[in-house]
Amino acid sequence: MSDIAAEPAEARGAMRRRLLAVRATLPDRAGADARIAGALATLLARLGAQRLGFYWPIQQEFDAREVVAQWLAALPGRQAALPVVSRPGAPLDFHAWTPDTTMHVGHYGIPVPDGTDAVLPDALLIPCVGFSPDKFRLGYGGGFYDRTLAALAESATAGAAPPLAIGIGFDACRVPLQAQEHDLPMDWIVTESGAV
Repeated sequence: MSDIAAEPAEARGAMRRRLLAVRATLPDRAGADARIAGALATLLARLGAQRLGFYWPIQQEFDAREVVAQWLAALPGRQAALPVVSRPGAPLDFHAWTPDTTMHVGHYGIPVPDGTDAVLPDALLIPCVGFSPDKFRLGYGGGFYDRTLAALAESATAGAAPPLAIGIGFDACRVPLQAQEHDLPMDWIVTESGAV
């Protein structure tokens, strides 16, 4: 497709490093986080999801745990789940989480639920190192969310609806990113300016 262009790995790597540095030094970070939390809570209330996959925050990502805990408490029957890397190169698995869940250290040193049931999310909160105006995401380069979204889209053709993909980022990390062939756009992007 004409709007999909390959970018050298070095270009994406340099962009990723620059955006991580920007994110680490954002002014009024507490205010930005509070505005993201408000926009995210409002969006989640509107969407009607029942099984929400989200992420454990690393490298100065927005911490969604409080918003997710409030979302869980607001309506019985909702489930939240965190990603678990079963093996490199595979899509992510999601396992049930509540604020009381016992955690252990998983792959890459990221905490994961300890022995909880698998959950198939109908919405995913996905951290963005950067994102484009047309809602394509730049992640850390491991391809985990790309593989996961592709696998869930494939299972959707078998009858299940694909989960809504909700990217979480900061306005300062909006970039003119060229989508690559394997990239799937987010359905929503949430920043301190609101949900788009």
